Amino acid sequence: MFTGLIADLGRVEALERDGQGATIVIATPLAGEVAEGDSVAVNGVCLTATQVNGAGFQAQAMEETLRRSSLGSLEVGAPVNLELALRADGRLGGHIVQGHVDGTGVVAAIREEGFARVLDIDIEQDLVRYLVEKGSVSVDGVSLTISALHEIGFSVSLIPETLERTNLGQAQVGARVNLEVDILAKHVERLMEARL
Repeated sequence: MFTGLIADLGRVEALERDGQGATIVIATPLAGEVAEGDSVAVNGVCLTATQVNGAGFQAQAMEETLRRSSLGSLEVGAPVNLELALRADGRLGGHIVQGHVDGTGVVAAIREEGFARVLDIDIEQDLVRYLVEKGSVSVDGVSLTISALHEIGFSVSLIPETLERTNLGQAQVGARVNLEVDILAKHVERLMEARL
């Protein structure tokens, strides 16, 4: 489990696809805190560290993960948001994030608003029902508050700290981003379906 608070902006050092999935090598100073077998959220996708050295770690992504997330379009040199799994004694500063991507969205527009930058994100229509204004959403692993809802998506406002510490500061119109909606909304829907 994660919180959506990014610990480091890593970099894809190597990437090898073989038709069965991909092996990704990520450079990060967080490697000193990672052991083989640990879960690490990479752009919001929970991956398992399979090898670790002082400069970074390696993880594998299966074809299902590459299809359902933006990891399938990663390139060497790309910045990636990294978060280590939440410790039982840690603070839940963002919201509950599982690292299980529900779908992807596309950055439709970017505008400056005071010191903030607003991103409008178009999403798959089956995810819209899980979003509420001022509710939480994970975008590329970053816990964010929805500032507005649109017919085909939502907006988030990013403060300078978020722009500096995450890859969302480099997002361009047309960029594909990973989305994870609030797990509580999905559970409530499931419970309601069972009662009907």
